[in-house]
Amino acid sequence: MVKRVLIIPHILVHNANALSSPFTIGFPAMTAWLGATHALQRKLNSDGFDELKFNATAVFSHKADLQVHRGVCDYVNSIIGTSNPLDKDGKRPAFIEEARIHLDVSLIIEFSDLHKRDEERFLERVSHHLQSRMKMAGGDIFGFKKPTLDRIEDASEDDMKRIHRKLMPSYAIVERRDLMLEAMDRGLDAMDALLEYVSINHSCEKDEEGKVLWTSKRKSAGWIVPIATGFQSISELGKAKNQRDTDKPHCFAESVVTLGEFKMLYKIMSLDEILWHYSVDKEHGLYLCEQNKNN
Repeated sequence: MVKRVLIIPHILVHNANALSSPFTIGFPAMTAWLGATHALQRKLNSDGFDELKFNATAVFSHKADLQVHRGVCDYVNSIIGTSNPLDKDGKRPAFIEEARIHLDVSLIIEFSDLHKRDEERFLERVSHHLQSRMKMAGGDIFGFKKPTLDRIEDASEDDMKRIHRKLMPSYAIVERRDLMLEAMDRGLDAMDALLEYVSINHSCEKDEEGKVLWTSKRKSAGWIVPIATGFQSISELGKAKNQRDTDKPHCFAESVVTLGEFKMLYKIMSLDEILWHYSVDKEHGLYLCEQNKNN
């Protein structure tokens, strides 16, 4: 099967939201990236591309600069806050600490229902919206390289190598829910399962000469990180006072956090390994971002 994709390389995002869930800080949540591409689709639909649909999105990280500081002999990092303007009395106003991150990312967006004759205007409108007031993961877009269109065949090694050349060096974020499930099958709860794979364990031993040798290792190989991939409802669907969209049912929800892995792009052999899409399970109240390979 051939996929039609929009490639937006090297998007420079300033002050993106790094608080991806109530208890994780780092790379923005997958809901932020799919939300940004959905917002872009809605803008393009308003431009006359009525049938256009963005089906899935892949995210590649080239550079990430988390805005934290750790001093000499400090055990933990501190969030670098912003200096807000003084209030009318000349005093520093109260503020809530916000975790921020500067990013250089690329996106591959699988789309459908775009006519060949509209491709040039489509690319022009994509650039227009990215250059205007659109945000991405809560951050400001400072720049990007020229968007392009491509066709990728699932089983084509040449097509994937072409993507590698365009976007290397970079890391693609993939879901590693399998690690969580394996740990929970051994009797661990979800939090212990997550911590087991992201913790760094230090150990020491003495050699024959009496020297102490320290080693550090993780449970699994690879760059394993916690990632927020959606929401779990904690109330029934209904109407809420002062809800933003009065036409849609509302429910309270909490973040769904699982494990992910940053994989160097040259290790990716199929586009389905890295594409994320929306998935809804109303019976269990799950609103998730999932990968195509998990279908």
